[in-house]
Amino acid sequence: MKTLLKFAGILAVATAMTAPMALPVQAQTTIVAPGQSTSGTYMDYMKTVYARATFAELLQVPIATFDKEFELTPMAAESWSQSEDGLTWTFKLRPGLVWSDGEPLTAEDYVFALQRAATTGYDFAWYWDFAGGIKGWKEVTEGTADVSALGLVAVDDLTIEVTTVAPKPYLPSVTSLWYPVPKHKVDELGDDWALNVDTIVTSGPFDIESWEKSNNSVVFTKSDTYTGPWQAQIDRLEVDPSLGAPEVGLPAFLAGDADYSFLNTGQVPVATQRFPDGIRKNAVFATSYISYDLDSAPFNDENVRKAFYYAVDRAELTSTVLKDIAIPAGSILPPGYPGYNETVVAQATFDPEKAKQFMADAGFANGEGFPEIEIWYREEGGYNGAIIPAMAQYLQAEFKEVLGITMNIRVLPGAEWMDGLRNKTNNIFIAPYEYDYLDPSNFYGIFYNGGRHGYFIPEYDALVAQADSEADWDTRYDLYAQAEQIMIDQALIVPLVHPITIAVISDELGGDAASPNALGFTSLDRLGHYFFTHLTKQ
Repeated sequence: MKTLLKFAGILAVATAMTAPMALPVQAQTTIVAPGQSTSGTYMDYMKTVYARATFAELLQVPIATFDKEFELTPMAAESWSQSEDGLTWTFKLRPGLVWSDGEPLTAEDYVFALQRAATTGYDFAWYWDFAGGIKGWKEVTEGTADVSALGLVAVDDLTIEVTTVAPKPYLPSVTSLWYPVPKHKVDELGDDWALNVDTIVTSGPFDIESWEKSNNSVVFTKSDTYTGPWQAQIDRLEVDPSLGAPEVGLPAFLAGDADYSFLNTGQVPVATQRFPDGIRKNAVFATSYISYDLDSAPFNDENVRKAFYYAVDRAELTSTVLKDIAIPAGSILPPGYPGYNETVVAQATFDPEKAKQFMADAGFANGEGFPEIEIWYREEGGYNGAIIPAMAQYLQAEFKEVLGITMNIRVLPGAEWMDGLRNKTNNIFIAPYEYDYLDPSNFYGIFYNGGRHGYFIPEYDALVAQADSEADWDTRYDLYAQAEQIMIDQALIVPLVHPITIAVISDELGGDAASPNALGFTSLDRLGHYFFTHLTKQ
């Protein structure tokens, strides 16, 4: 035995001496990024949008998505075409795409994703009704038709046909939020496939390594099975939602524990002085506004809503409390967005005397007899984390001064806030909304036929429906402007601000995603698929 061991030892040494030298292991590139919501349920965008786990969408490949110039880029699809009557779109998928467990990614996985969404109470179902306009969607979601009535067909493994109720010239941009669902995993595990790291399968540029549900923090790794466009340039992405609040994120950045941080207004001067080359700005296509439960007192009174509309000094708000991180909003549409109308915007003026008169007309002169109210906003990081808490406090003081009322403030996790909005368990909200696709129907759709606010305004709905199927773009824009005039006349919302995000990034970050676009803006994780796949680190 000793002889055998000795011989083995000699052989091992000889082998080591004659074998080529092993190359040093290349260090992994890891980016630590701030997240948004600290709570999440499913790691599945097609199960829940508003309560999804952190960056769940990074795990899957959409039909198409936007680059940093807001150009629509084919992703899972390699091409698409529209029928002559405008009602049918055909999407051709790229061959060779697979799930991380080796199963082929097919047209059926995309069709199944929407069939499941239409029949299981998906919280983003309105999007596919109004924006997508899929034939049969409304009837199926309301339970009056079978799922087979949907205008969705997997013609073969690589071909999807979508039939709409009216021409949708912008449908390809709508598909930026169409992700596949692994039918083979749902058949095996049901919705639970997206609850545990061990059972989650991916189709996109990242895999998932860990998910801490107590705070919604996630670690992603570069996929070794994804063959589509925009493959990750980094090895690991660690997302920590607690860093989303600038008060937490910037100290972590300064300590070297985060690779970028969003900034609040008080942090901007210091960060700009210390890291002048690391400052990144982004004019976000987003709007924060006040919405109501129109059916309950006191906001079932149009005069009360008009008083609130005229009681906000947006110029003061954005030049002081929100200096450098927001601009005044006079419309639901942000500046530069298709359909933005200066005539609409000009009507959102600060007029305290008019506000007081409307309160008096409602029977609450100088606020007397007005009930104590509580405005709700949702807990989140990013630009909303920098803007909304400070804005809520400003509005609290402003309404006290101008209207003579007491408004309390309550912050809620995203899922609870959305539940309150949808089920009308409160009567006033600060509601932020960022675009999903580049068309005015996106913003007007959130109030159409109920939308996410439960608003049912027949004259508004008629104009928006007409605009949505109108082929002439100038006519469409005019119809949308008329629809927003109804919103103003009935004071359905109070537009507040449009965000300007300011962040500071590490000088170790590079790649196309770290540099501004042609307009001088850097979208960062607002364009998550582009940003995290076009980012490098030294």
